[in-house]
Amino acid sequence: MANGMFTDFRNGQLSNTSLVDLDLDDIVAMFVDHADDTPVIATDNFIDDILSAARVPAIASCPSLGTVTIGTVAAGVFDAADTVFTTLTGDASESLIIFKDTGTESTSKLVGFWDTATGLPLTPNGGNVTVQWNASGILQF
Repeated sequence: MANGMFTDFRNGQLSNTSLVDLDLDDIVAMFVDHADDTPVIATDNFIDDILSAARVPAIASCPSLGTVTIGTVAAGVFDAADTVFTTLTGDASESLIIFKDTGTESTSKLVGFWDTATGLPLTPNGGNVTVQWNASGILQF
């Protein structure tokens, strides 16, 4: 699979029906263990489409993206400060996703997916893991 935005999110943002405000909503990061479930960019819409056994860490322990900016790096670019997963444990993970956390799995919209990045696959060992977002931003429209 390739890095990118989930189709439902991308189409919703372009048609103003997605209801994800990237600079105001709680956007969080999570690793995914493909031995338990592999996200599908074309068809997965919400975090409940990712089996709970595949989530590293559990939703309650997912770090929020901080110092979010829109259009600061370049026009149409969503960016944030590097994201730290503290004392990360769990299964080996082959991808990283970001999503809007509403507190309800069936409405927590999937946003972005990466399976090709430095540090992936990742085997958590209880230490901190820092995701260093690309200097050119996280997502661009």
